Amino acid sequence: MTGVPTQGVPGTAPHVLKPSVVREGQPFPLGATWDGLGVNFALFSAHATKVELCLFDIDGKQEIERIELPEYTDEVWHGYLPAARPGTVYGYRVHGPYAPDAGHRFNPNKLLIDPYAKQLVGDLKWGPEVFGYQLGSPDKDLSFDDRDSAHLVPKSRVIDPAFTWGTQRPLKVSWENTVFYEMHVKGFTALNQRIPKEERGTFAGLARAEAAAYLRALGITTAELLPVHAFINDSYLVEKGLKNYWGYNSIGFFAPHSAYLHSAFTNEFKEMVNQFHAAGIEVILDVVYNHTAEGNELGPTLSFKGIDNASYYRLMPDNKRYYINDTGTGNTVNLSHQRVLQMVTDSLRYWVQEMHVDGFRFDLATILAREPYGFDEGGGFLDACRQDPVLSSVKLVAEPWDIGPGGYQVGQFPPGWAEWNDKFRDTVRAFWKGDPGTLADFASRISGSGDLFNKRGRRSWASVNFICAHDGFTLNDLVSYNDKHNEANGEDNRDGHSNNHSWNHGVEGATDDPEIRAVRERQKRNMMATLVLSRGTPLILAGDELGNSQRGNNNAYAQDNEITWLEWDKITADDHVMLAFTRRLLEIRKSFPILNRGRFLTGNVNEDFGVKDVTWLTPDGDEMGEDHWKDENGKCFGMLLDGRAQATGIRRRGSDATLLLIYNAHHDVVNFTLPPVPEGTGWIILIDTNDPSRTDEAFFDFGHCYTVTGRSLLVFVLQGTGRQDWRLRSGEFGRADIEAWAGVPDQAEPAGPAGGE
Repeated sequence: MTGVPTQGVPGTAPHVLKPSVVREGQPFPLGATWDGLGVNFALFSAHATKVELCLFDIDGKQEIERIELPEYTDEVWHGYLPAARPGTVYGYRVHGPYAPDAGHRFNPNKLLIDPYAKQLVGDLKWGPEVFGYQLGSPDKDLSFDDRDSAHLVPKSRVIDPAFTWGTQRPLKVSWENTVFYEMHVKGFTALNQRIPKEERGTFAGLARAEAAAYLRALGITTAELLPVHAFINDSYLVEKGLKNYWGYNSIGFFAPHSAYLHSAFTNEFKEMVNQFHAAGIEVILDVVYNHTAEGNELGPTLSFKGIDNASYYRLMPDNKRYYINDTGTGNTVNLSHQRVLQMVTDSLRYWVQEMHVDGFRFDLATILAREPYGFDEGGGFLDACRQDPVLSSVKLVAEPWDIGPGGYQVGQFPPGWAEWNDKFRDTVRAFWKGDPGTLADFASRISGSGDLFNKRGRRSWASVNFICAHDGFTLNDLVSYNDKHNEANGEDNRDGHSNNHSWNHGVEGATDDPEIRAVRERQKRNMMATLVLSRGTPLILAGDELGNSQRGNNNAYAQDNEITWLEWDKITADDHVMLAFTRRLLEIRKSFPILNRGRFLTGNVNEDFGVKDVTWLTPDGDEMGEDHWKDENGKCFGMLLDGRAQATGIRRRGSDATLLLIYNAHHDVVNFTLPPVPEGTGWIILIDTNDPSRTDEAFFDFGHCYTVTGRSLLVFVLQGTGRQDWRLRSGEFGRADIEAWAGVPDQAEPAGPAGGE
C-alpha cells in the first residue's frame, strides 16, 4: 500500500495519507481535531493496554490501515496524523482484559465509535459480530467472540467545523416570554409537500424559511427538538419492521443523527439553527445522557463498552458483570466519573458554542444528578452546569424523574433550572374531564405551582407546564379515546400508560357526530387556553395547534410513519379554527405581561397598596372561602389577576391590565356575575372557548350575568377609565406565513359552538 486516499473538503482534490506516518500529538482536546495541517486523535481509556486507530475508505466500507496510537498521557491515548484531512473515516480497536466479572469488556475484534465523533458514516446493521460475546453460548456474556464487526457498525468521520454564522447573535429570549414547541425533525417535515421531497424529514427541510416563519406567526419563541444526537434502531424493533422514531437511544453525543442529514458534507444543522435564529426562534435540544444504546451485559459492543466499560457505566458494586439500570434501558451512564462527566459537559458546550443551540431538555435528569448514594442537587453534574460560564447562560430544563430509587424529584432541582411539571398535566386533564375534588389543585397549577417551586428564589417559569408531549396522547386523542390503542407497536397493547385522564365524550375514536365533535373541539380549546394562560412556561406539542391525531397510540416511539408525521395536507376546517385560536391565545399571552410575570400568585394582600395579585371568585362574583375550596363538586370559578399588584421585587404598584379568567368544567351552563373592580368601567371579552372565532371584543357592565357554556373558558380584560393600552395582532398578522406552511383553510364548515349538554 503506497497511500490511503481520504476525502477532503468538498470541491477539493482527495488527499493521500502515507501509512504509518504518526506523531505523538496531544491528549487534548479529546476526539479527532483538524487543526488546518493535520488531525489529532485522542481517546480516553483508563484500563486499556493498547489502542489502534483504524482508517477506512471514503464510504467506510473497507479498512485500509491500522495505526497504534503512540502515546498515553493522563489516561488518554493519542497520536497525530499530519496528512489526515476532514473527511477521513475512522474507528478504534481497543485492547485490554476481557473480564466481565471485573467490569472489563475489551475486545479488539470490535470496531468502536469515537465518543467524540462529530459525524458518523453508515448505519448499524445487526449481526452476531457486533456483540463482544458469542450469541447462543451457554456462558452468555462470559464467552468471547473473535469475529470482526467493522462491516456492520457506523464509522466516525473527521469534520471541518468552519461555518459562516453572519451577524446572528444568541437570542436570549427571557424565560418569562418563552413558549416551547416540542417537535420532531422528521415528523414536522416528512409530509409537507411545500418543501422538496428529498429534503423532507431532514435538517435541510426544517431549515426552509417557511418552517421558522410558521412558528413565528404562531407565536412560538423556542423550538424544542426531540433527540438529534446519533442513535440506533433497537434490534427487537428491526425484527418487527419498526424503528426507534423518537431517538432516545444515543450512541454519539456530538454527532447529528445521520438520517436527518440530506447531504453528508453540508452544515445542515447549523443552517437550520441560523434560519430559526433569523426568524427570532430559539433552538433547544432534548438530550439523552442517562444511558446509551449498548444496553446491559447482553447488549452490543459499539463504543463505550469496548473503550472502558468500567469507567463509562455504573456497575453493580458487588458484581461488576451487571449494570445498574435506573433508566429501564439496561445501563446507566456513570457521571460520577470525572472523564465521563467531562464528556457530557464537553458535548453540551460543543452544541452551544459550535452549533449555536440555546439550551437543553435533559431526559431522565434525575439520573444525571444521582451519585452512588442517591439524588443530590449539589452533585457533580449539576454543580458543573451551575459554575460553567457557557452552560449556566443557556436554558436548562430537567425531566425530573426516573425509575431508580428516589427517582421522582419534581421541584427539587437547584435554582437556575426549569423542570417539566407532570402535576400540571395530570391536574389540568382531570379538571376538564370533570373529576371531583380537583378545583383546589387546579388553582395551584395555573398560578405557577408555588407548592413545588416557590423556594430559594426560584421563579414561576421554573414550572414547564404541559398537557401533552411526545410521550402520551396528543391533545386530539386526549379528548377522543378512553383507552390507549398501541397495537401497531407489536406489544399486544401492553406498552404505554393506562392512566391518561382521557375521555372520548361518548365514542371511541373519530366520529361524525356533530355534538360530540363540538364538545371535543371545545375541550381542546379549554386545555390549550389553560396551558397558554397559566403562570409558568408553556410547552405545546407540535400538531396540537392543529388537532393532530396518532390514532389513539400513546407510545408511538416506534412509529416512523403517518401515525406520527404531521399530515399538513389533511388539515380540516376544524384544524384551522384550532390553529387560529392558538395564535390568538399566544398573542394574548404576549400582549398582557401580567400573564407571564415571574412571580408566583399567592393571593396575599400587599399592605402597601391594598391589592391582591389574585382573587378567586365564585360564580356569584364573591371571593371564594374555605368551604368553596373543599367542595368536591366545585367545578366553576373565576381567577381575577389584578394589574395593580406588585410586578417585581421593587415595592411599586403595577400598571398592567387586569384580567378575569373564568373556568367552567361543569357539564351545564353556569351564570357568572362579572365583578366590579376599582379603576375600571366594565369588562371586554377576549376569549370564549365556546365561540373560538369571536373577536368582537364586546363590552359588558359590572354585574352583568354572563351565561358560561358548559365546559368552557373565558377571558375578560378590564376596561379602564384611561386610554386602552393594549392591542392584539391576531387575525391577519402572520396569515401568509401560516398558509405558506400549513395551507389555506378549507371551505367546509367547522364544528360550531354547542350549548350546555
